[in-house]
Amino acid sequence: MAPGGRGRPPRLGVAAAAGRALLCALCFCSSLSPGRAQYERYSFRSFPRDELMPLESAYKYGLDQYGHENWAESVGYLEISMRLHRLLRDSEAFCHLNCSSARMDPDPPASDPGLGPQPQPRDRFADFPELRLFGDLLHRARCLKRCKQGLPAFRQSQPSREVLDEFQRREPYKFLQYAYFKANNLPKAIAAAHTFLLKHPNDEMMLRNMAYYKSMPGAEDHIKDLETKSYENLFIRAVRAYNGENWRTSITDMELALPDFFKAFYECLAACEGSREIKDFKDFYLSVADHYIEVLECKLKCEENLTPVIGGYPVEKFVATMYHYLQFAYYKLNDMKNAAPCVASYMLFDQKDEVMKQNLVYYEYHREKWGLTDEHFQPRSEAVQYFNVTTIQKELYEFAKENIMDDDEMACNNTSRLSQLVAALFGVAKNWKLNGCPSVGEWLNKLWYMNIMEYYCSVRNDQQDNFRKAWRDLHELMLSEMSRTRRSLYTSTTILYDDQF
Repeated sequence: MAPGGRGRPPRLGVAAAAGRALLCALCFCSSLSPGRAQYERYSFRSFPRDELMPLESAYKYGLDQYGHENWAESVGYLEISMRLHRLLRDSEAFCHLNCSSARMDPDPPASDPGLGPQPQPRDRFADFPELRLFGDLLHRARCLKRCKQGLPAFRQSQPSREVLDEFQRREPYKFLQYAYFKANNLPKAIAAAHTFLLKHPNDEMMLRNMAYYKSMPGAEDHIKDLETKSYENLFIRAVRAYNGENWRTSITDMELALPDFFKAFYECLAACEGSREIKDFKDFYLSVADHYIEVLECKLKCEENLTPVIGGYPVEKFVATMYHYLQFAYYKLNDMKNAAPCVASYMLFDQKDEVMKQNLVYYEYHREKWGLTDEHFQPRSEAVQYFNVTTIQKELYEFAKENIMDDDEMACNNTSRLSQLVAALFGVAKNWKLNGCPSVGEWLNKLWYMNIMEYYCSVRNDQQDNFRKAWRDLHELMLSEMSRTRRSLYTSTTILYDDQF
C-alpha cells in the first residue's frame, strides 16, 4: 500500500467542518490580496522620528481621543501605537537573538608578568558551575545592554506588562475597527474586525459587527488579517498547489514556509525575554525563578499565537502538518530520500498517527529498492530542535507549577473568586448610583471595565451558572449609569444597534 496522502490534504484540525469546506476556506483566503499590515512605514532600525514616543503614552492618548469621539485623532495614535509595539517586539527579539550565544571566556585573563607563572587549569570553572552560569549571564547582560543602547525602541520609557498583554491579545483592534467605522473608513474597519476575531472568535459584539459589515456590498474584498505572517501565505499557496497536484510547486512553497515559521517562532521566544516589573521582595533564587517562570509562560504561548487560523479554525499541529504535506508530495515525485525524513519528523509530534505509521512501514519495506539508509529514517534537524525546545519548556513549566508557584497564582479559574468578584462589583455599582460615574480619563487609564469583562469571559465555562444572572444584572446596572460615549468606549458598542443608544 502506498503512503497515505488520504486522497486530500492531511488533517488541518477543522473540527466538524468537512474537508471540502476547508478547501473552500483555503481557496478563499488565498484569493484575497495580501493585506498591508498596520506597519506601512515600519523599520525597527530607522523608525520615523515624528512617531517615536513611549508606547503606553501613544496608546492611552489614542484611547482618550476614542472616548472623546475624536475618531481621526484616535485612529492616528492607535496606529502609531501598533507600530511602536512592533518596534519594541522586534527590537527585543533582535537583541536577544544576537546575544543568545554570549558566553564568558573559559580562559583566565592574562596574568601580571611580575607575579611569575600562575597555574592554568584546563577548566577553571569545573568545580564552580554556579560561577560559570552567572558569568555567562553577566556577559549576556553586557551584550544586551550594548545592543539596546543603539536602538530607538529602548530610548523611550517602557510600557507596563498589562499594556503589552493587551497588544498580544489584539485588543487595540477592538477600538480601531469602531474608530475606522466612525471615520468612514469601511475597508480598514472590516480588516480590523476580522483581525480581532481571529484571536477572539466567540466575541459576540465583534461577531455582530462583522455580520453587519458582511451585509454590505464588496465587504468580502476587505476581510484580511492585518497581522498575517509571510509563512501563512506560503502555507496556503503550498496547500493550493497540493490540492491541484502541482507537487513541485507545493514542495517549494512548503519548504519556504517551514524556515519562515521557525524564524518567527524563535523571534517570539526571544521577545519574551524583555523587561519585567519586580513587585515582590523574595529570596534571590526565588526571584530569579519567578522571572523565568513569567518568561516561560510567554514562550509557551508562541506556538499557539503563531498558528495560522484558516476558515475560522487554527491549523491543528501546524508544524507536523507541514511535514505531512511534504512527505506525500515528495513521494508523488518519487523522491523517497526526502520523503522518509518528513515521515520521521511528523512522528516526533504525533507518534500515534496510524496513517503515518503505515507510511513508515511502507518506506522501511522498500528501503533497499529506493536506496534508503538509517539516516533517511531520522527526523530533520530543524524538527528535532523545535520539538526539543517546546518539550523542555513545557516540562520546566510543569515542574514550576508543581514545586514553585503558589496555589493562589494558579487559581485564576476558581469559581469562589468569581463570586467574590461579582459581590465586589455590586458594591462598586452601588457607589456609582450614589456618586455618579467616574471620569472617562480615570477609567481609561485602568481600562477597568474591559479587564473585568475579560476575566469573566475566561471563567464563563467554569461552573458559573450561579453567577450568570448576577453578572447580567450588574452589567445592565453599569450600562444604565453610562453615557453614550462611555458605553461606546467600554463595550465597543455594536454598530448594528448603535442607533438605540
